[in-house]
Amino acid sequence: MNIYPAIDILGGKAVRLRQGRKEESTIYGDPVEMAVKWVAKGSAWLHVIDLDGAFEGIPRNLGILREMVKAVPQTKIQIGGGIRSMPVVETLLEAGILRVVLGTAAVQDPDFVRAALECQPDKVAVGIDARDGKAKVSGWTEDSRTTAIELASRLEDMGATLVVYTDIARDGVLTGPNIEATREMIERTRLSVIAAGGISSISDVRRLAELNLPRLDGVIIGKALYEGRIEIEEAMTHAR
Repeated sequence: MNIYPAIDILGGKAVRLRQGRKEESTIYGDPVEMAVKWVAKGSAWLHVIDLDGAFEGIPRNLGILREMVKAVPQTKIQIGGGIRSMPVVETLLEAGILRVVLGTAAVQDPDFVRAALECQPDKVAVGIDARDGKAKVSGWTEDSRTTAIELASRLEDMGATLVVYTDIARDGVLTGPNIEATREMIERTRLSVIAAGGISSISDVRRLAELNLPRLDGVIIGKALYEGRIEIEEAMTHAR
């Protein structure tokens, strides 16, 4: 199980949002400096979200991403936020990003998602953001009528193999992950899953690891790292 430190970029700063609300953000500093910090502590992966891109529908922080790639050249970076066309996918991959995470497009533009999965099957994951079992879109500001499991099944049919599954009711509030929803996503699909949302303590990491599910690829940790509730070195030990 991989540990993915989260770096969310809004207005050029590394921030954390509360339940995806733009108006409830906490600033933690420079995103490139955060990347260097987590990598220095041993992280092999970074999970980066261009929140400006997620809200506006087009990536807005490509310059920062390029700086980040240059600053931590051996680190694997996955990026989401505003990725809604193949030229954007190609631009990000050419900039040194290892994996792109498609979000809103999975619901609103399935033809694009299918094309991206066909062209870059090993470098495309899809984000499924859910509240009360329902998928959310457009930076979590709009509901779809699709359940998370229904969306996952559609994505499988398109060729997806990896999803980032976020329970947004728990995101940024340190209430613990939705263990049962994560287990259900894995058991009811053939997808590999990265769990996100609500990780608050090392015991949460341990509980996920103890599921012992081979297709649980990893867990994204945000606020708990920034506030010192979890030390990344200990998280990686439990994940192994």
